[in-house]
Amino acid sequence: MRNDSRLSRMLHVLLHMAQHNKPMTSEEIARMLGTNPVVVRRTMAGLRDEGFVRSEKGHGGGWVLATDLKEVSLLDVHRAVGGPRIFAIGSERPSPDCAVERVVNEALGDALREAETLLIARLDAVNLADLAQRFELRCDAGP
Repeated sequence: MRNDSRLSRMLHVLLHMAQHNKPMTSEEIARMLGTNPVVVRRTMAGLRDEGFVRSEKGHGGGWVLATDLKEVSLLDVHRAVGGPRIFAIGSERPSPDCAVERVVNEALGDALREAETLLIARLDAVNLADLAQRFELRCDAGP
């Protein structure tokens, strides 16, 4: 999975976990996401390592939330599932021989750094509790 795909999928999973308030197996999560349980376990391991989820063993076990949703920002989840890069675009050759290509790379690099700074700030400003609240409001409002 690409980093942006992992982020949106794991946000999806974490919000479902908060709603169901019961352990979810890797198999259940994989069915929900249309992927393989091994991929789910690998991705959830990053969330576990950050203390956002934990795995409960035995009958009725599975993945459960391990922290308050207010304490986890979208940026935290991004980093846990494979960040540090926000954008996967940029120059193919960072030190080209051509002066024109160097000028183009500098201009694009400046724009990408500005956009990344803004996006990081926005991702850090929204926590999972905010998303859960928006979801609840949408459900209460109906279709």
